[in-house]
Amino acid sequence: MTTHELHVVVLVKFVPNPAGAPPEIGPDFRLTRAEATAGLDPSDEPGLELAVRLVEERGGSVTALSVGPERATGALWRALAFGAEEAVLVVDDALAGADALATARVLAAAIRRRPFDLVVAAVESTDGGTGTLPVALAEMLGLPAATFARRVEVEREVVRVERQTSTGYDVVECPLPALVSVTAAAAAPRYPSVPELIQAKRRPIERLSLAELGVLEDDVRASQRVTAIDIAPEKEPGELVDDAEAAVGRIVGLLTAAKVL
Repeated sequence: MTTHELHVVVLVKFVPNPAGAPPEIGPDFRLTRAEATAGLDPSDEPGLELAVRLVEERGGSVTALSVGPERATGALWRALAFGAEEAVLVVDDALAGADALATARVLAAAIRRRPFDLVVAAVESTDGGTGTLPVALAEMLGLPAATFARRVEVEREVVRVERQTSTGYDVVECPLPALVSVTAAAAAPRYPSVPELIQAKRRPIERLSLAELGVLEDDVRASQRVTAIDIAPEKEPGELVDDAEAAVGRIVGLLTAAKVL
């Protein structure tokens, strides 16, 4: 039986600080994305590696897709160095400050342009951290979503994942096309060599505007606005109680005061 080639779309994001340090907040209460260290979100790397491996096994193609400013090409170049065949960037001034819902609408419009079998995303980004975009995107595309996947397999027209839970994992199966969001355990990312990174920068990146996607500016206008930011207070030092009997009484007293007991 001939194995159907797999066409995978991997979502990648350009984040201010891939090292995971808290990003700077500008005077408009938006993340400052001009840092020299800005680049591909590390949480997207396992998904890229997974997609490349699946296509190496079955044939097909991997397309890296991103929504962001022109500088987001840096993240897409790295995705190409990972092994993606194509890279697409949706860039439009109207997308500045877009929230997760607006971003999902744009990604859905970009994905619908071509046939696909699987959409791969990280569970959440390191800068936004909402964890809502993958399932919102799946809903807009009318796809089943297998989330928090620590292991992903594709057999014929079915994707099977081990979904990470607090007590272990569940096995979930979905018919293709489908969307999966993966944890860091899904695949250990390879490290592109310097020549691969240089060659990736010579490859074309397709750029799309909202107009080319048929998306109106009103459709991507943020539905919420940040008006103030307060710095979280530093955590107070803990209390050490050496005596076991006294410790029990102290814990009961704290829980009672907190109205837990």
